Amino acid sequence: MPPPLPPSFTTRPVISGTFGVVTSTHWVASQVGMSILEKGGNAFDAAVAAGLTLQVVEPHMNGLGGDAVAAFQAKGGKAQILCGQGPAPAGATIAHYKSEGLDLVPGTGFLAAVIPGAFDCWMLMLRDYGTMTLAEVMTPAIGYARDGYPLVHGVCGTISGVAPLFRDEWKTSAALYLPNGEVPKAGELFVNPELAQTYTRILREASAAGADRERQIEAARAAFYKGFVAEAIERYCTSTAAMDATGQRRRGVLKASDLASWQATYEAPSTYEYHGLTVCKAGPWSQGPVLLQLLALLKGFDVAAMDTTGADFVHLLVEAKKLAYADRDAWYGDPDFVDVPMQTLLSDTYNADRRKLIGDTASRDLRPGSPDGRVPRLPQTRNVGGPVAGVGEPTRVERETQESYDRSGGAAAMAARSRAARGPAEGDTCHLDVMDRHGNTVAVTPSGGWLQSSPVIPGLGFCLGTRAQMFWLQEDVPSALVPGRRPRTTLTPSLALDKNGQAVLAFGSPGGDNQDQWIAQFFLRHVDHKLDLQASIDAPQLQTDHWPNSFYPRQSSPAKVIMEKRFPEATVAELKKRGHDVQLAEPWSLGRNCAARRDGKIMRAAATPRLQQAYAVGR
Repeated sequence: MPPPLPPSFTTRPVISGTFGVVTSTHWVASQVGMSILEKGGNAFDAAVAAGLTLQVVEPHMNGLGGDAVAAFQAKGGKAQILCGQGPAPAGATIAHYKSEGLDLVPGTGFLAAVIPGAFDCWMLMLRDYGTMTLAEVMTPAIGYARDGYPLVHGVCGTISGVAPLFRDEWKTSAALYLPNGEVPKAGELFVNPELAQTYTRILREASAAGADRERQIEAARAAFYKGFVAEAIERYCTSTAAMDATGQRRRGVLKASDLASWQATYEAPSTYEYHGLTVCKAGPWSQGPVLLQLLALLKGFDVAAMDTTGADFVHLLVEAKKLAYADRDAWYGDPDFVDVPMQTLLSDTYNADRRKLIGDTASRDLRPGSPDGRVPRLPQTRNVGGPVAGVGEPTRVERETQESYDRSGGAAAMAARSRAARGPAEGDTCHLDVMDRHGNTVAVTPSGGWLQSSPVIPGLGFCLGTRAQMFWLQEDVPSALVPGRRPRTTLTPSLALDKNGQAVLAFGSPGGDNQDQWIAQFFLRHVDHKLDLQASIDAPQLQTDHWPNSFYPRQSSPAKVIMEKRFPEATVAELKKRGHDVQLAEPWSLGRNCAARRDGKIMRAAATPRLQQAYAVGR
């Protein structure tokens, strides 16, 4: 990890230029995006090419069977959200899952699979806003899958963590990720010939549709969602009993008809004005509005006057997060199915009342509000190290997970490692931002389909995503499992618009529930404290695990605050006095932020040094 630096220095320069900038969680994807800009493509072409490449080079963070959510603004247009979050399949009912002996959706295996949404997200973006051909944007990903790419440490750590599962149970995954029966080493060349063949066949079938660009893209969509990809998914998923996180083998319910009946969609963003900027997020089918609620709470405090490494700032931020995330758990869900009181949740009156709950000491409760007098409904959860609350006795796998957690030193030790190395029950995410000289701005957070999520599908070279684990098997909560409903995804890209409605900031981070925690810290340091992009990213990060995790086994750790060791000792001591359960993580271990900014004709970009793989490029 980089050594500590004086406050006036950053780990990297802010990349600046007038031609275009690309920043992502992997340097290869950033360079691919930049190469597309150099060839005359726009920001949307670059984002698609970089996104497809991320599916190859970060297989522990995302894949072709995963999801993607985009926030973007085309020149002269309005900010929009592109939802590539696939919903639950028709056979995914609470009754069926309970008949399988489940009280939680498993974190791995086929029953956790939703409709893969990422590919359609990329195809719609290319069709409607890009300029290049399908072959031009797919060629880099095909080349890296076919000819190989150097593995980053996170991939190898993830494979090492699940190698016994692969060898004993997921044989198709072992065949790909354990070449010669061994865990590959970081820096080694790694190939995925089946994935290359899948991309190539999609491209071949698209080319057969004729020379028209849009017809080719439509044919590619059909090949995936109505053709050979969907057929292979159903054939393997419904006929194979795969070991999941509960220690049992189960078949899935995802069918080709589910894929054929779904497509990615556009919608207006949820927004909130904060200090002259309009922040744009995906709707309450995601956790995106939690950042807006957090800003609404903080608007009543003089954040700019606070030291962002001091106890007052950390305490305020953590306590405000607890209130915003409590509302997330009580109220957020797919608005096509449930009535989410978003307008009230972001109103001045509501947040003035909620703000009064922030006291001088750490709250240990989950306290959702009652917008418009409605009674909140929280799911039943399990506390780390505490008794089970309403979800049955822990399984053997859950007990072993808890024992491993305890042996490792608990939350602080786990947070100090890459999320990707925590084994099969948990993965992570990617992020990319692109700005071009034409005035287009794109922020995308792809995820799911991790190599550790479910067995590799024979002949396709990729895994299914497991986003269904974010549903609850409780009918009376907004995020209950229902066929066709979108899970309350953690994917949460961000845009900020100036007073003229122009996108001036694109930003995001991997991290599951922590995404909006880390994003918020970046945003406040950049907007309120006027730090540049890189300094805002490099600054010490923290998180709290106070609320139920969105990922199996859905545990929470009330009052837990995890902080990088770079925070002052006096801050840590004062937070403990205020009742926070503080645990220290390694100095550069939390957060994977990327960001891009437009200042007139100048574009700027930055990326986190953490995990040593994210990079910003531009000129």
